[in-house]
Amino acid sequence: MKALQFMSPNVMAVNEIAIPKIADDEVLLASRSVGICHSDIELLEGRYIIPFQYPIIPGHEWSAEVMEVGSKVSKFIAGDRVVGECVIGQEHFGFSISGAMAEFFIAKADWLHKLPENVSWTQGALVEPFSCGYYATVRADNMDASDTVAVFGAGPIGLGVIAASAAKGARVIVIEPSAARAQIALSLGADVVVDPLTQNTKEAVLEATKGVGATVVIDASGRPDAMAATLEVASFHGRVVIIGISVGGKAPTEMGLIQSKELQVRGIIGSPGVWPETIRFLSRTNLDLSKLVTSTFDIADADKAYQKVLSDKSQVKVHVTNSGK
Repeated sequence: MKALQFMSPNVMAVNEIAIPKIADDEVLLASRSVGICHSDIELLEGRYIIPFQYPIIPGHEWSAEVMEVGSKVSKFIAGDRVVGECVIGQEHFGFSISGAMAEFFIAKADWLHKLPENVSWTQGALVEPFSCGYYATVRADNMDASDTVAVFGAGPIGLGVIAASAAKGARVIVIEPSAARAQIALSLGADVVVDPLTQNTKEAVLEATKGVGATVVIDASGRPDAMAATLEVASFHGRVVIIGISVGGKAPTEMGLIQSKELQVRGIIGSPGVWPETIRFLSRTNLDLSKLVTSTFDIADADKAYQKVLSDKSQVKVHVTNSGK
């Protein structure tokens, strides 16, 4: 079978390797769509957050078809459409454990969730990043249609936040300098776009909210200056959620706003415990997240897909597909 392997720092290749054998509690899967994440690039460069060893097969955002199940597996049968979680105890699927960027791969049955028939392979491979955005809306004290939500950043996670917020009926303001990403945000339900390069973000948000500010503010940019600005654009009793990651980043901010506005400020990471409801949400709302996918490659050209991500910063989400033919 074909598999993309990271061989050493900044060295990758599509290699022919043996189809893996499953244990009693495992499932053999045929990949159908696999997304590329910035974390994959960190893995390629040799600087992932937990220990790993080369060669390693990446791929933690995926949808797949069940080919074979182990003797102790009762929840799945051949032909089932599934997605799988990537943080398993101390291990990270697609990082410390070889992942889905191959024609076939294995996973423990306990990691998997069935994909509803109305959720496509492409949508399935977006469940992992979307679950992070959806989780941010849940941790914002379950926002609803009464809220105005300001979202900093329209990358894959930010776009997930925007889509989930709009689907819950909230009014959405997105702060994003990229015109192309802003257009995707609008197509997913954003109501107002603020360009922080040409507009004063605080003034623009206050103008859009008639001086009240946003009742929910979510940073998905990972930029320290944006994280600092969340306090400025929040309303009185506003809820601030930080999902963007900045390790060691610093920016000055007016900390007294937390007290004077009686803000709730919460940091979150990943999407623990919300995969089943994320999948139900996608299925019942019929959200079309496929707009996030800006390029698609066949598994035989998986290395070219990574080169596309590395060389073209306009890409939002690049997918690698395996038709099974």
